[in-house]
Amino acid sequence: MRIRDPIHGVIPVSDPEKAVIDSRFYQRLRYVRQLGFGDMAFPGATHTRHAHSLGAMFVASRVFSAVASRSDLPDDVREHFCEAVRLAVLCHDLGHMPLSHASERIAPRRSLLRLPGWLDSVAEGEQANHEDFTAKLILDSSLTEVIQREFSPRGITPMATVALISGAKPPKDPGFTHKGVDWTPLLRAIVSGELDADRMDYLLRDSFYTGVNYGRYDLDWIVSNLNPAVKDGKAVLALSRAAAFAFEDFLLSRYHMFVSVYLHHTSVNFDHMLRRYYEETPGEFEIPADPEAFLLCDDAALWYTLRRSKNRWAERISRRQGFKLLAQFTERDTGYDLEVLNSALTSEGFEHYTVQSKGALSKYVGAAGGNPGLFILDVSTGRLTEVARYTPLYQRYSGAVRLTRLYVRPDQAERAREMMGRLLGQTTQS
Repeated sequence: MRIRDPIHGVIPVSDPEKAVIDSRFYQRLRYVRQLGFGDMAFPGATHTRHAHSLGAMFVASRVFSAVASRSDLPDDVREHFCEAVRLAVLCHDLGHMPLSHASERIAPRRSLLRLPGWLDSVAEGEQANHEDFTAKLILDSSLTEVIQREFSPRGITPMATVALISGAKPPKDPGFTHKGVDWTPLLRAIVSGELDADRMDYLLRDSFYTGVNYGRYDLDWIVSNLNPAVKDGKAVLALSRAAAFAFEDFLLSRYHMFVSVYLHHTSVNFDHMLRRYYEETPGEFEIPADPEAFLLCDDAALWYTLRRSKNRWAERISRRQGFKLLAQFTERDTGYDLEVLNSALTSEGFEHYTVQSKGALSKYVGAAGGNPGLFILDVSTGRLTEVARYTPLYQRYSGAVRLTRLYVRPDQAERAREMMGRLLGQTTQS
């Protein structure tokens, strides 16, 4: 099967992959938008995780093919590794919840998913997240049977797929070792790392559908400069020095997309109102732990519930009546005292709320034992340097983006701005 894609052109799909795509669990992603409330700010941003996962799978095969061409892997091993990484990337978003991350706060306890113990090492808390649900769907649902039937004859198991997605070590060898070299770290870096297929697709795709230019970068040059390297008996992903500037451009693209798109004040506003709805009307909409019930848990189901709800936040969301942005600032801005501003708004009787957004550009920086899974390679000498040590831009732009916003009820916005102007003017003079 071939799929036409506006970002990558023609995407070839194998028969086993088609069986997964045709499954109800993958088709559910047609009804889960990639950017949640993003279309409230960017009307074109109605693309789905269904399309993104197909694109990411295509990028994964491009990356691995480029890497494998510079290795001594025999053809049958190359095919095996490539099929494994494509399947993992294809399935990596299966557990995403309606309107994306905003709904994870009402997810069930992780213990209710009854995940195997070997995944406990990557658990992030007692509440399940989308990665936990992804593991559940692959390991313990009717999709499991599809993967076993189509991929087990090829030496790829559901357990191996989840290992590549989660980074956890499975109890059985996933079969990614060749001539004593473990290729798992390299394959894992393609699925989830500092320069992975997920990010490489969604930056281009989100940029295209939102109509902004910030997410564009030189995909072709980066892919053509990726190499395998062996470190301590493990294969790792290495980028030639010739493409170091292209990687820095990739980092800048992510930073600018966070500021301009992912943390856009309108999207953040509606995310907050959805959280308030969940807090005030517990149980009206739920995320089921049962995989079969989860099939019906998508954006359409949540929108249906919001439109029928009597909760004031649900009514505001469904009518697109968000609060108005009053002020926004970062830790670099001066003259803003959040406590003083909140106190003044409260004392004057303005209905308002504060939203502090934090978007992590890298989950590796500052983490204990953090490893971005990416090295810079000096092709002439074979010397490897961790990317964080090679480029100063990595340290500057790989940390979290923090934005603080104040929102006020629309009918009070004009008076609130006048009061804010007076208050900030006094603060500046003092």
